[in-house]
Amino acid sequence: MKTNKDKMDEYSITTSTTIAYGFANFADNSIQQTFNFLLFTFYYAVVGLNVNLITIGFIIWSVWNSINDPILGSISDRTTTRWGRRKPYIIASIVPTCVIMILLWTPPRGSSQFTIFLYFLIIIILYDTFYTMFNLNQMSLFPEMYTSLEERSKANTILQATTVFALMIAFISPSIFIPQFDNPRYFTEYAYAGLFIAVIVAISIIIFIKYGLKERIEFSKDPESAPPFFKSLKYSFKNKAFVTYIIANFGMWYSFGLLTAMTPLYGSFVLGIKDSRLLSLLLGLTFVSATLCMPIWQKISVKIGVKKGIMLALGSLLFTAFPFMIISNFIAGVIVYAIAGFTLSGMLFFRRVTLAAVIDDDELITGVRREGGFYGVDALVTKFSTIFIFLTIGMVFNSVGWAIFDPKGTTEETIFGLRSLMYIFPAIASALGVLAMCFFPITKDRYHELTEKTTELHEEKKRRIISSE
Repeated sequence: MKTNKDKMDEYSITTSTTIAYGFANFADNSIQQTFNFLLFTFYYAVVGLNVNLITIGFIIWSVWNSINDPILGSISDRTTTRWGRRKPYIIASIVPTCVIMILLWTPPRGSSQFTIFLYFLIIIILYDTFYTMFNLNQMSLFPEMYTSLEERSKANTILQATTVFALMIAFISPSIFIPQFDNPRYFTEYAYAGLFIAVIVAISIIIFIKYGLKERIEFSKDPESAPPFFKSLKYSFKNKAFVTYIIANFGMWYSFGLLTAMTPLYGSFVLGIKDSRLLSLLLGLTFVSATLCMPIWQKISVKIGVKKGIMLALGSLLFTAFPFMIISNFIAGVIVYAIAGFTLSGMLFFRRVTLAAVIDDDELITGVRREGGFYGVDALVTKFSTIFIFLTIGMVFNSVGWAIFDPKGTTEETIFGLRSLMYIFPAIASALGVLAMCFFPITKDRYHELTEKTTELHEEKKRRIISSE
């Protein structure tokens, strides 16, 4: 039988390991972005659910998130099994998540508004429970597997390339099945698209588990010292770096979520694009652009650090998204969506490396790795951005007379409402994110200091485990 020392000596992270880990990132984003991209358009324009009921559903959903996400994170941190802390939850989440990816698109058509609302509410709560079980555990592996800014930046470039590929799958593949996103005639085709995504996700997670899931032995004793749930929450919200980060992260996900959720309706009624394949092409160009820009953000992160990097990424949205207020045709849309890829690339790049630094800082204070606790709260904040997205949409659509979808009732007010959702609200959220990051305490020099100190702490943990055998 191998000793813990043998396992430590064998532990290595190669490029192929990172690529395999990237399949988890690919699956994660395929799930989440399909949900974000199509769910509102499907239930609002195809199923015909009142926008106010959709908003109420997401409010209730957010209350569930406030309980579910942090608790799952805390439980994961305190778990000790022969397979590790994260692996059991990742495996347990595969089948339910994939099944729910299909059931999201099968409400009882022709039923009353209340029946459809009830189905909508139950299915998004189930979705969140099992998706979060997978998401926070696979995300928690990143700061554990990669420990320095250079390692994290290099690995993150690979991971975010898989993210961009996942976004392309989530935004382009549905158009293969659904000719027009806002047409009720294509109700059934949404389920086919969900099945396609579910199969891809299942295959990706299996590859990740077999070749890319690695937990460090030196952290195997951390669950014994992990704080209970409420104390964990207290530690998290007392951490200045974490609080400023989640405000900025809220701004990023709110902005990104609004842009993706509104693209089907913005493209259809502002740019005059009725073909879903052309709408998907717009988003596809955004993600090709984001992929090409990823090495630029890697160099920026090494040169100026994550604090200034996030501020630059968020600040750039004020300029790259402004043309959404004035463009009105497909060609202009191609150019603007491609330019927006620069901002998207930066937002995707800095999320992981910034939170990893926060977790390192916390470990030096508490002595234990609490990735699950932090990612649980982070997931909660991300979900809260979703509810604010739909509150914003509901407010705007009610103000322009679009509470019930009416494709023939488009006016100058509805056009302006769609434009404002694509720029004004994301710009406000991004500006608040930049302001929050001004108070982020982990500068470039502090990041390197954290790397040195956590490396020393991890060596000490190794020695303790070896001496206890």
